[in-house]
Amino acid sequence: MGKETKKKVKKEKDAQLVLRLGREERDAFVELCQELDSSASREVRLFIRRFLKKHAEENSD
Repeated sequence: MGKETKKKVKKEKDAQLVLRLGREERDAFVELCQELDSSASREVRLFIRRFLKKHAEENSD
């Protein structure tokens, strides 16, 4: 029999975070993300993950 291939299992995103900020700030952020070949959602998720990791490490001391 052939080798079984392992498929990467994606974690489904099943929650939303709603925030309010000024239109100018939002537009500038979205535009910069596009210039950096990214998306606003991706950058916010990255920020949250780094923030959680940083504070988990600080609290584990």
